Amino acid sequence: MRLILIRHPQPDVAPGVCYGRTDLAVAPGHLEQAVAALLPQVPAGLPLYSSPLRRCAALAMRLAPAPVFDARLMEMDFGDWEMQPWDSIPRAGVDAWTADLANYRPGNGESVLQMAERVATFYSDLQRQLDDSTDGAAIVVCHAGTMRLLAACHAGLAPLAMALQAASAPHRLPYGEALILPHRATR
Repeated sequence: MRLILIRHPQPDVAPGVCYGRTDLAVAPGHLEQAVAALLPQVPAGLPLYSSPLRRCAALAMRLAPAPVFDARLMEMDFGDWEMQPWDSIPRAGVDAWTADLANYRPGNGESVLQMAERVATFYSDLQRQLDDSTDGAAIVVCHAGTMRLLAACHAGLAPLAMALQAASAPHRLPYGEALILPHRATR
């Protein structure tokens, strides 16, 4: 299976705000920039899956005629931390999360392990679907956290290892850019 992962364009949100699962629109002008940059890179005819959040859905609908929206591709739910400036989130909560990256539920939302489990389920279902296709490739429009977990899953890691790997290092995934995961045998 080969995956082309695409991070959504920049959302319309102030810098320094925690916005995981919040359904934000794309910042003005950024959708058009992302579409112009990505269309030449996106092979025609591949199935395209997307997070249903607006910042992903808007791009997915411009890249493919019939994207499949799947809630398992949404970003992590930060609960009470959503839409709060990171510097106003109590330090004790951030420290608790740092002490238990996989299991802590920031803002009483979702843990990285819970997110890894839902992303792994999506990946497994996608493998079964693509096994029947001749190309064995798909495009996924999603979020930085989801991309990191999909990459870890594609490398063969189980959900706990996926969560620890994804949570332990800052991402370097620019908005509106593609990450290609090369073909990997599915069994």
